[in-house]
Amino acid sequence: MTQLSNTASTCENQWKMWLLEVFAVMYLAAVCVAQDNTASTQSTPPPTTVYVPPKPVLELKSGRPDVYTKEKVELECKISGSDWLITWQNNGTNVQSPDLSASGDGSVLTIASATTADSGNYVCLGKHKTRNVDTESSNSHSISVTEPPIPTLNRLSHWSDVFVGESVKFSCEVSNPDWTFTWYRDTTDLHKEGPQLHFTSVTKADQGQYACKVKLKSRAVYSEFSKPADLTVNENKPKPTVTRSLSFNPMYPGESITFTCAVGVSTGWEYVWYHNGKEIHSPSNDTYSIPSLAISNSGEYYCKAKRGETPFYTEKSDTLTLQVSEIPVPKLNNVTQWLDLFPTETAKLRCQMQGSDMWTFTWYRNTREVKADDTVNIENNGKTLSIKSASASHRGNYTCSGKLTDRSVGSNKSSKLMLHVYDAKPTAALMQDPKHNLMHTGDSVSFSCHISVSSGWGYLWEKDGRPLQASGNQLNISSVKKEDSGSYKCQVKRGKDELFKSEPSQVVELEVEERPQASLVLLTGWSEVFATDSLVLKCEVEDKTYTWNYTWFREEKLLNLTPSEKHIVTPQANPEQGHYTCQGIRNERPFYSRTSEPFKTKNLLLKRRVLLSISGCLFFGIIAVFLGCIACRVFRKPAADGKPEEPNLFLTMAQLKDSTNAPCPLVEYITDADLNPPQKEGEEDETVCSETTPLPVSTQEEQAVTTNSQGTTENGGGMVSFQH
Repeated sequence: MTQLSNTASTCENQWKMWLLEVFAVMYLAAVCVAQDNTASTQSTPPPTTVYVPPKPVLELKSGRPDVYTKEKVELECKISGSDWLITWQNNGTNVQSPDLSASGDGSVLTIASATTADSGNYVCLGKHKTRNVDTESSNSHSISVTEPPIPTLNRLSHWSDVFVGESVKFSCEVSNPDWTFTWYRDTTDLHKEGPQLHFTSVTKADQGQYACKVKLKSRAVYSEFSKPADLTVNENKPKPTVTRSLSFNPMYPGESITFTCAVGVSTGWEYVWYHNGKEIHSPSNDTYSIPSLAISNSGEYYCKAKRGETPFYTEKSDTLTLQVSEIPVPKLNNVTQWLDLFPTETAKLRCQMQGSDMWTFTWYRNTREVKADDTVNIENNGKTLSIKSASASHRGNYTCSGKLTDRSVGSNKSSKLMLHVYDAKPTAALMQDPKHNLMHTGDSVSFSCHISVSSGWGYLWEKDGRPLQASGNQLNISSVKKEDSGSYKCQVKRGKDELFKSEPSQVVELEVEERPQASLVLLTGWSEVFATDSLVLKCEVEDKTYTWNYTWFREEKLLNLTPSEKHIVTPQANPEQGHYTCQGIRNERPFYSRTSEPFKTKNLLLKRRVLLSISGCLFFGIIAVFLGCIACRVFRKPAADGKPEEPNLFLTMAQLKDSTNAPCPLVEYITDADLNPPQKEGEEDETVCSETTPLPVSTQEEQAVTTNSQGTTENGGGMVSFQH
């Protein structure tokens, strides 16, 4: 319809141009006739030439009338002469679109990026630059602009969620074969061409949104993106879950079982079954059934799932173990550790099978079935047989057999177990080592309890009828005390729930006396210290009943000496102070006494020298003072005439008593500065005497002298005599 309207418009334009040309010719002819008449009357004018306007010629420079959007279209209009302006029309309408551009004189029309609106019939016309003359329309060119086709994207795999390592294929389709294909993921060019995109083993990086475009083979024309398709890639392969219809383990020949395999993600799975690592050739169903089990069906079962043309396999499922076994024979065990019993003792037997929770048991003694009664209990579906109080009637060979509770399966009898019952209780025997009735404190003694029959015994100990905290058949006392004296006996026991005890043993008496005490005595007196460099120590044992030898210890270490009751300590043997102890020893019981209390010695040589030094200093000090006083009295000069008499430096005891407030004559005498030089640094200021300082009186003799001092007399030289 559009094409017809365009053709009618073109014809109308051509008709108008033809009428315009006819009127122009008539007008020019009339003018010429008028001019000829005028000229004929006046003069003869020169001949006039009439030109017909040239017709424009339209050419398609881009070469193709059928183009796609965004392609370039170029038209050129050619008119002879250069005095013409070109105008363009599309379907009879002047071209004024901003998407179109013309050259300077308008002779070239360019459509840089064509759209569907640019389709139509194009013509061009010329208009004279200085005259009002227009050319007729040029020949027309029909331009058709269409959209490129949009391709169709198809996923050839039937699932959108795939797993790493799986095969994925896409196809891109377009109806025209003149197109090539370009693939994109998340709008990024993959630089892959062709109608199909195939991943033989996808990775996590291949996840995304896929689309395709097509491109014209002959020129750069691109379509829009196809409708996208999402691809989700899971990193971990799925793991099927396998289950079984019956959980009994073991199973027995003739029973049936069904395994089921399921994948919890995605779709399109087929299943493969394996037995002991080998594929089972069966239909690819999610179940596998064994209608009648045999021993050969035992083993491990698991499954895998697969899908795709190039099969992609899931991880293998967990393994289920199917055990098909022959019906077992029960095993008879004695829970009680011993099979030889004593009257009134308890015993327990147990019958066991694999999967014993599914079995019930029957008991036999000497081939006869055992029923529960007052002395026999059968518990736990017959699994346990208990004898509460044994007697001779319980002797015999015991067996058991089993039967499945929910299936008609029975076993054979177990092997025999012999149970023996004695006629009387056993009696324990008590022994002592060493076999001495009299022990001394510190001795060691050991008791042992014995029983000659059966096994599994525990031991009970008593002293003076009271239980002892001891276990085992040995009672050891490493160092006896007096309180360990008493009567000892033992008894054996066994059993947990019901304790069985034997008859008690005979009584063993133990008497413990105090071990004799050693004492250490110093024989050297203090007055002998000045005459000797050694000390004499003596060891004695208080108990005079026995004859003793003696050993000596220093700092608790034995001295390697000949046994003797005395020990001499010398400075050479004892340069430092030490602790000495001694102990009495003998060849008969008691072999030794208790160790004495330690005696601590000093450095004898140093002590002696110190005492001698102090004594010597005191003695020579007294002698020096006495001689000094005599020298002062003898060599002092008498007083000269006319000189004042020197005061008497020495007072009698009476004067001293009566003159407590009088100044000391010695102080008054020593007043000269020459006799009182400055005190040296580090010396103490010692006062000889003062007015208020009495003479010290330390003994009763001196006090008596002080009391009788009034009876004293001076000895001419100033010395004071003391009368007793």
